[in-house]
Amino acid sequence: MRTKRGRSCIIPAPFSSHRPKTVSEAATLLAQFGDDCRLLAGGQSLIPMMKLRLATPEHVIDLAGVGDLKTIERTDNTLIIEP
Repeated sequence: MRTKRGRSCIIPAPFSSHRPKTVSEAATLLAQFGDDCRLLAGGQSLIPMMKLRLATPEHVIDLAGVGDLKTIERTDNTLIIEP
């Protein structure tokens, strides 16, 4: 497919989008969908990979609305999540 300017445009495969508001809701969705889902968080390349169909998850869980996950830090082998 090409845009009006002649650039090629690749469209991702169909997927369902979910936007939980709590960690509990996100965990429930992860348990429900398992390997058929991917998490979307800031600074990731998931969407470009989906446009190229290098990633084709059936479900995308967007963590932007989960207030308790605003501060996430990784130090060595430790993951710190602060509210």
